[in-house]
Amino acid sequence: MTNSVDEEPTSAGADIRFHDAGGGAAPAIFQELLSTRRHRLATDLAAGRTATRYFPVLCVLAPVMTQAEGEITYPGDPMCLYAALSLAVHRAVADAGPIQCAEHYNDLAPEWTRFPDHAYRMTAGHDGYRDYDTDPNTDQTVFDPRIWDETARVRWIRLLRRVRPRVVLISAVSPAHRYALEIAGLVRTEVPDAFVVLGGRHADETVIRVSHRERLVLAPSSPLAVIADGRAPRVFDAVITGEAYHSLDLLMRALALATDLDRRWVDRDRVLPCLQGLLDKEGPSVGSSVIVLLSASGFDVLPQDGSSLDLGSLPSPYEAFAIRSRFPIFTHSDGGIRRTAHVMVSNACPYHCNFCSESSTLGIGLKRFREDPIGRALERVCEYVGYGAEALFFDDSVFWSGRSRDIAEFCGRLRELRGSEPAALPVRFARLLPEPDDPARLRGLEWGAQLTVDTLIALRERHAASEILNRMREAGCSYVYVGIESMSTQVMDHIHKNLRRGTDRPWAHRVREAVSLVKRHGMRVGTSVLFGLDGETRGSIDETIEAVGGLIDARLIDLASPNILTYHPATPITRVHGMHDRLDYHSPRVDNRRPYTYFEEAFPGVVSVVLAEDDIWHIHRETERRWGAVRNDSSPLLGEGAGVGVVPEEAEGETAGGPDDGPGGAEPDGGTADGSRVVAGLVPGVAAAAEEPGR
Repeated sequence: MTNSVDEEPTSAGADIRFHDAGGGAAPAIFQELLSTRRHRLATDLAAGRTATRYFPVLCVLAPVMTQAEGEITYPGDPMCLYAALSLAVHRAVADAGPIQCAEHYNDLAPEWTRFPDHAYRMTAGHDGYRDYDTDPNTDQTVFDPRIWDETARVRWIRLLRRVRPRVVLISAVSPAHRYALEIAGLVRTEVPDAFVVLGGRHADETVIRVSHRERLVLAPSSPLAVIADGRAPRVFDAVITGEAYHSLDLLMRALALATDLDRRWVDRDRVLPCLQGLLDKEGPSVGSSVIVLLSASGFDVLPQDGSSLDLGSLPSPYEAFAIRSRFPIFTHSDGGIRRTAHVMVSNACPYHCNFCSESSTLGIGLKRFREDPIGRALERVCEYVGYGAEALFFDDSVFWSGRSRDIAEFCGRLRELRGSEPAALPVRFARLLPEPDDPARLRGLEWGAQLTVDTLIALRERHAASEILNRMREAGCSYVYVGIESMSTQVMDHIHKNLRRGTDRPWAHRVREAVSLVKRHGMRVGTSVLFGLDGETRGSIDETIEAVGGLIDARLIDLASPNILTYHPATPITRVHGMHDRLDYHSPRVDNRRPYTYFEEAFPGVVSVVLAEDDIWHIHRETERRWGAVRNDSSPLLGEGAGVGVVPEEAEGETAGGPDDGPGGAEPDGGTADGSRVVAGLVPGVAAAAEEPGR
């Protein structure tokens, strides 16, 4: 059945066909196909006519940067990619071995056959590049260039020529989409028969299926729209969106079945019937997702409306991949930087800020660890310690969604685990700490999390907030990240947030009170400031820079990250500012020049219309001058031990001086306009984005 796109001009002319399960071969014919292929491959393997049942796969996180400017060169692990792959890779590794024992893959299978061993994990460096062996572990199938420059292009071309992958999986947030197109284009040039799949936050935000209807909405900047109207070449064979953990596994099995046993390349004409055959045999995948197959004749859409997804039921993102993040906010007593893992127990922010793409109102909504969430989160902590983690950062937009009871229980049980003798650890957790030095690493574990100003001082009594922070500190928390956005009244009066707009305490006063409270409990504070919101002027910019500088002078902030409002397709402010149909995330080789490159995420043409380029230069110069070394840069943190200072009583927000006029609210995700979090000036993973349901 053909269906038109939801009246978006950029998708005119696209032929979109929706498909259900069983639209291909009849069940009996499909089952005969499975049996015939399996017998044929088993016979060829036994006779030595073919050497392996595995085909090579490469997985890529498209970067958002094209050059390193010194301020934002601490990318974290690509958690959006790791999370998306977690289930598919887990099932492939579990199924690896003789074809006679294979159950999940009928015959051919991706070359995900073994996880990294302990020695590999403990020696993995912080560089995103991996050496691809002749018998690669799952971590070695990832290409994570961090910066898309000529060096990355050359390395990607060489890798393609060496590996000749049959399938390439690419994850991209919106600012990375133009580079994803180029990465896929190089695949088309070097390995033209490879099957290329795109997923990630940009696809999630721009390719929307109207629930339970044969209707697809394409934003003007979506990969399907720009391909349909000729603004970009058709370099992707499939786009996958939504809660696609199970759907990606389904797609990989369909690609294996569609791969010719003689040529060992995917036959694109067979992918759709293989998907339909698997769906008819097994039913819809868990979660809500969409698989779109691209061809010269249009788009074939397979929607998935399965049972509700429990994030805690998925394999951990680090099961298949080494921990490479090194965040200078977490240091050893000798100044060495700790190996830091990312953790998430939810996939979205419970608040509804109109400039943030992490809001639960966008996409698939808020999902958490559902069954035994505290126990599963503690298992995840122990698992990561077993993988070599010396520190953790909880990437949840708000730690445990701001729920005091969960925070208290988690911290209390983590404190008990950290204080337990190895022999006394419950089997549930001890099995995840098999190496002799694992218990000691658990005892010395340091971690950080994100909270909001309102979570700290507006939504509960002071003593209750103090109790939460006490529990966090006792459990090993040494760092809290808070988004303050602006210290200007005229900006915060315009902001669309979940605020407690009390008139008794102006916003700047509440910010000072919140960060003072954290410091009094012996933890460091990182903050994000977002320039370019409604009401911003040169005067409000200077007001914010100076007010944050005052907090730095009072030693209430350890790290501050200046950010520029960047438009993302699904955020309400993008439409309010008239930018929803003007976003260019596809044009190649955009002149991503200074001053934009000084910031985590800023590109000409997609930053706030409130700011002129001269304003952006001004923000760069003045934050560098006024905030000094506290502004995020590439220098390791210095100081006594972990650098934690306790604020004396007189420095508290309710008694200390400083600008404190202006009602407003906190940025609940402690992040930038796209929701990608900056941890102490670090970019931990995406962004994403952080670990998220996109690919």
